[in-house]
Amino acid sequence: MQTVETLNEGLKRAYTLKITAKDIDSKVDAELKRVAPQVRMPGFRPGKVPANLVRKMHGPALMQDALNTSIQEGVQTLLAEQKLRPAIQPSVSLDEGYELGQDAEVKVELEVLPDVPTPSIDHLKLERLTVPADEAALQAQLQKFADQQKRWDDAKPTYKAKMGDLVVMDFTGKVDGIAFDGGTGTDMSVELGSGRLIPGFEDQVVGVKTGEERQINVTFPADYQAKDLADKAATFDLKITAVKTAGETKIDDELATSLGLKDLDQLKELLKGQIEQELNGLTRTHMKRKLLDQLAEGHDFPVPPSMVEAEFAQIWQQLEHEATHEADPEAAIAEMESERADYHAIAERRVRLGLLLSEIGQANGVEVSQQEMNRLIAQAASQYGPEDRTRFIEYVRSEPMAAAQLRAPLYEDKVVDWLFEKADISDREVTREELEEAIESEDGFASGTHHHDHDHDHDHDHKPKKKAAAKKAAPADEAPAEEAKPAKKAAAKKAEPAPEAAEEPVKKPAAKKAKPAAEEAPAEAAAPAKKPAAKKAPAKKSDA
Repeated sequence: MQTVETLNEGLKRAYTLKITAKDIDSKVDAELKRVAPQVRMPGFRPGKVPANLVRKMHGPALMQDALNTSIQEGVQTLLAEQKLRPAIQPSVSLDEGYELGQDAEVKVELEVLPDVPTPSIDHLKLERLTVPADEAALQAQLQKFADQQKRWDDAKPTYKAKMGDLVVMDFTGKVDGIAFDGGTGTDMSVELGSGRLIPGFEDQVVGVKTGEERQINVTFPADYQAKDLADKAATFDLKITAVKTAGETKIDDELATSLGLKDLDQLKELLKGQIEQELNGLTRTHMKRKLLDQLAEGHDFPVPPSMVEAEFAQIWQQLEHEATHEADPEAAIAEMESERADYHAIAERRVRLGLLLSEIGQANGVEVSQQEMNRLIAQAASQYGPEDRTRFIEYVRSEPMAAAQLRAPLYEDKVVDWLFEKADISDREVTREELEEAIESEDGFASGTHHHDHDHDHDHDHKPKKKAAAKKAAPADEAPAEEAKPAKKAAAKKAEPAPEAAEEPVKKPAAKKAKPAAEEAPAEAAAPAKKPAAKKAPAKKSDA
């Protein structure tokens, strides 16, 4: 095989490989010797078919297989000999004029990972903001929990429903006086004021009494999931079968036993554990951002454009998805477009931080054990059915890049935890509000070093708050698996993949709270259900 370098510019490389017809033919001969004893042909005993007849019958297929094998081996040899570390899968193309039996000319184009400077970790100083899980927090959580366990009592027949009451009804929906498919239901329970139904529906139910029949007029939203009903006026004939008022839920042993627990003390213990876990997550979020800020300072090496573009595409897809659920999607998208350069800078920062973390992890022996990997695979596979689960497991075990994607978030966390152990950490007790304010004040970005005016780190460029509200339920640095995207970008490294350092949520339009469709009306029925909550962004992409 002959190799000629045709491009060496920055992190971009290109080569031409020439694989001779003789080399390809030698592989065909070797394959013939292997398969000939297994070939059966009329007039010949098993295993006695002449090689020339086997070649005549299966020659083109064998030559194609031999060509593919030669190209794969050639690319691997190229990477090894040139000591190349691809940032993503190399682009490999065969000369368009190639015909079987000829010498093959193959073009290989790729971007390589940069030489990452040894990160300085000797002077890391961090402040750990801690919030005690005190009695006040526990009582507030208990009250919130009790409010969620509402007990509904039947109202008197003369009672008129108010906002906050539960109304049970049968309904028939019509457009132009004709009942539409899926628009009929019985015993639908609606808590007035919950906002679970299409605009105007719940408001017109206020004042109904048990046994009353009422017709209401509504207009389906323009983006309603049933396209044949979108933006159309409709009527709903309602028959109220029950009106219920919320009874008081006491915080006592009875509340705990109704949940299958022993007593109130056990409920308190469980809730306190949840509070502590949530507060620890917020503490870690803040501290991780500050850690990554310090790592980012002083490191401004070039990163592969392909990795940056892949990261930017992930960010942009997430933003577009969120924008569709804003009150004014067009305005949200227009605002995104005006800040495209900022998001691109964020993508570049994430990639650079990911490479830094990978370098630190590899240099210091941070690893994800096989046992941890098996647990990750099992967790990811659990979301599939039995047949798909088996195929998924086989795919991950046979595809290094898929395995790297799965491994990346955990690997990043382990590197970060290792760095926490090396850092000089001081503790300061704060209130939950102060900790959340410290996180939100960063507006979705950790503070970083500004570089050149035209290419600076935009971590201080605060965008509108609606795009940066800190997620309180899930700490920002604990990137969900569907957001973890490092694997494909750094799989070329034989050790661990480069984590992408998802130290914070991307600044994006705030997602609306999901509203359970099942409690509105049959999901398949285009009844008064509000449009469903957005589907999750595509999974299987790692962020670390």
